[in-house]
Amino acid sequence: MSIERARSGNGWRVRWREAGRQHERKFELKRDAEAFDREVKRRQQLGPLGVQQLTARNGPTLDQWIEQRWAPEHAATLAQSTRDRYANVYKCHVWPPLGDTPLGQLTVARLREWQAALIKADVSPGTVHKCRTFLSSVLRHAAESEAIPGNPLSLVRPPKTSHRDAVQPLAPATVEAIRRTLLDPPPREVAAAHPGQRYRRRYELPAPGTRQTRLRDALIASLLAYAGLRPGELRALRLGDVREHTLLVQRAANPDGSIKATKNERRRTVRLLSSLARELDEYRLAVGHPPNSALLGFRHSS
Repeated sequence: MSIERARSGNGWRVRWREAGRQHERKFELKRDAEAFDREVKRRQQLGPLGVQQLTARNGPTLDQWIEQRWAPEHAATLAQSTRDRYANVYKCHVWPPLGDTPLGQLTVARLREWQAALIKADVSPGTVHKCRTFLSSVLRHAAESEAIPGNPLSLVRPPKTSHRDAVQPLAPATVEAIRRTLLDPPPREVAAAHPGQRYRRRYELPAPGTRQTRLRDALIASLLAYAGLRPGELRALRLGDVREHTLLVQRAANPDGSIKATKNERRRTVRLLSSLARELDEYRLAVGHPPNSALLGFRHSS
């Protein structure tokens, strides 16, 4: 147990451990903090239930709700990439100021203060938006479960998004220069030793990869540039998705290879440029006519 000045310099905070985790509660007056500290110590003598009954005022804390209810009931249905993104923003920007706050104390004023602190700390508008999306999901889930009357974050006006210039695609000449380097990479040079080091003359190592892997890498560059595939869609692309003049995009994949829906959860057909269609045919021939279920980047035996 400890009583300290709040980080902002305004008010006092009481810190204690409960169920193996560190908790804290803030008070404007020191005497209120001291009274709460004495009561927690007294209830600790009654056992964990006594402390829980005291500290559960205004409902479970945000951290408890996420761990005990939101994560198993809602987060389990989300894509792994979404869960990872939510976990990151929670750890960095939501948990430190709000994790130990009871749900009932997450008022519009408290959340407006939290958002203003993020903006003052120069957190990017995109990250603030991610934080809001995550926290709104948690509070909406709590409201639907009747733990709180409603989602207070919906009444906090989001910050204005900064202007973003239109994406400028690479020029075909640049794409072709990248493809030429991937198809015919230069040898790797090992520099000679510097004076005072153990003697080593300059020498070259063969360029990395095989003909098949170089064709694959150049094809990946072409698909990203000329077919507009997202990286996740490219990871899940099967050779059977390649038609005579079109490409069927119907799934995506996480970095670990697990399959998921496309970003908009819809299938779409991409018209193939004649040069890209020839490149796909050349790749299929080079890898020995694999089955249609084979992924574009499947491992070769040679």
